[in-house]
Amino acid sequence: MPVRFIHTSDIHLGKTYRAPGGDALRYQDFFSTFAEIVADALAQRVDFFLIGGDLFHTGQILPKTFAKTIETLQPLKDAGIPCLAVEGNHDWIHRRDSVSWMEALSQLGYISLLRPGRTPEGDYRFEPFDRELGAGGHIEINGVNVYGLGYIGSQAGNHVQRICQAVTTELNILLFHVGVWSYSPVEIGNIRPDEALPLAECFDYVALGHGHKPYIVETPEGRPYAFNPGSPDCVNFGEERYDKGYYLVTLEQGRFSHEFRRTSPRPMHVVTVDLDGAGNAVEALERFACRIREKLPENADRRSPLIEVRLIGKVGFHPFELSRERLRLALVECCQPLHLELKNHLSQVAGGGGEEKVKKSLAEIERDVLGELIQGHSEYQGREEELVRLSLAIRDLVLKGDVEGEELLELLSAGGAPCA
Repeated sequence: MPVRFIHTSDIHLGKTYRAPGGDALRYQDFFSTFAEIVADALAQRVDFFLIGGDLFHTGQILPKTFAKTIETLQPLKDAGIPCLAVEGNHDWIHRRDSVSWMEALSQLGYISLLRPGRTPEGDYRFEPFDRELGAGGHIEINGVNVYGLGYIGSQAGNHVQRICQAVTTELNILLFHVGVWSYSPVEIGNIRPDEALPLAECFDYVALGHGHKPYIVETPEGRPYAFNPGSPDCVNFGEERYDKGYYLVTLEQGRFSHEFRRTSPRPMHVVTVDLDGAGNAVEALERFACRIREKLPENADRRSPLIEVRLIGKVGFHPFELSRERLRLALVECCQPLHLELKNHLSQVAGGGGEEKVKKSLAEIERDVLGELIQGHSEYQGREEELVRLSLAIRDLVLKGDVEGEELLELLSAGGAPCA
């Protein structure tokens, strides 16, 4: 009989926005998308359900998020469909003496959290999963052996050989929260394609997570062996360019075939508006509304969209006059956005003495100040541009509130910056 399973990842339950307005609706979006995948698993009568990490948006979730997660997973449990999962970087809690929400779900029987043990020598040991304890690293279902390994970080490539050495079975699946360089859009937590290649000899299907863009990794001979479904919803701006969905996988006569099944996330748009030459804020707002109507695509989707606006150009007034609220009110007339993010890169042109002088934008001032501070340290000279980019990337991640401390340390290490 064929074996069928669903492979999804990076669900990010609990994600919302700090700004008031559409936070409750956006919070529900991720549960609705996940519930649709669960419903499809029941309709397809799959043998098991794989989650490749980042079930939650953060390791410290609200109790209501845990309760809604149980409610969403309940149909799988009622149908007797095992849900196998690993921890992603967003699922981590940093106090390992505490029980994580993922561990709690596993102990309650809603998921089987796969996590390997280690030998005194540091090698991997995939113990059979103990349903009473809700712990273990390996499960066998209908002749298929599923191994689980959560997020390791930037050193994951060094662990591949030890992972393979710990596996002695045939017809194997590895559930692994890691990205593969040149395929994955994320900057940290990846391994190189040559480091990943030994997995193709040991595992018939490597179920990846971490990067939110779907991709498939092949051997040099062209055999697909590692699959990343991406996130089924748009977690961050920029992801509107990616296909969104999950895999329905069939194993028949020793061969895996996969079907990418698309989800329908809330519309997300990134729009660049050029206001060059606008003399005052009123003129700029009128031009802004006109440009938005031209740029936003016609969409039959009745859900309020998520919009990121990037303002560029040289204007005759201070950019602060175009506040987020004024722009949001201008948008309401044409598209009723659920959430607006603003990136203001406007520069002010000031007249005087018969000539125009362009004042630097806020972004340019930030870069100049950071560059001067970094240049003041002789050990960093020659790396100013690289370290300015790194500093601004860390700033943006912290402001979004989507990153944990250990991820920031990894980003610093990847950038070659010294970590105290």
